[in-house]
Amino acid sequence: MDNITNILMAGVGGQGVILASDLVTEVLLEGGFDAKKSEVHGMAQRGGSVHSNVRFGKKVFSPLIQKGCADILFSLELLESLRYIDYLNKDSIIIINDYRLKPPSVSLGADKYPDGIYELLKKSFPKVSLIKGLEIATNLGNPKTVGTVVMGHLSNYLDIDENVWIKVLNRELPKKILDVNLKAFEEGRAIKRVS
Repeated sequence: MDNITNILMAGVGGQGVILASDLVTEVLLEGGFDAKKSEVHGMAQRGGSVHSNVRFGKKVFSPLIQKGCADILFSLELLESLRYIDYLNKDSIIIINDYRLKPPSVSLGADKYPDGIYELLKKSFPKVSLIKGLEIATNLGNPKTVGTVVMGHLSNYLDIDENVWIKVLNRELPKKILDVNLKAFEEGRAIKRVS
């Protein structure tokens, strides 16, 4: 397990968690690391929980992250960040998109969406970065680039040259959405990392 970094990526169906994890994995491979990925779609098409494990290092044998071993939590929805809290440890970096999507139980009035998720996480984990990803993506003209905004911020925590990220985005994304995604990546990358 020496020198292996674990990134747990979470969100809900339709937010682009799987695409983001695919892109991050490609960047890691392009950057010279061994990388493994696994994903769980759940009820992805219905707004259900989606998560992906991305592990990288010199040599990685399993794509699965054990509880307490996530180095980075990348979450595109606030409540989803709480769902995976048992995978974190005191040194984990948490990157959260400041977005709420009410689960069906909340929409039906059976449950209440919890308040103060960021504050709750901040009490236990010193490195929490709250990103206004949807706001940034909307201002760029395409709300669907929210995952790329948050991924841009994630890039600040990985020791991979920015040019590698740009190369992979150019190679993997369709031409019609490339420019806006490159802008989204740059906007996210410009957000100062938590230390």
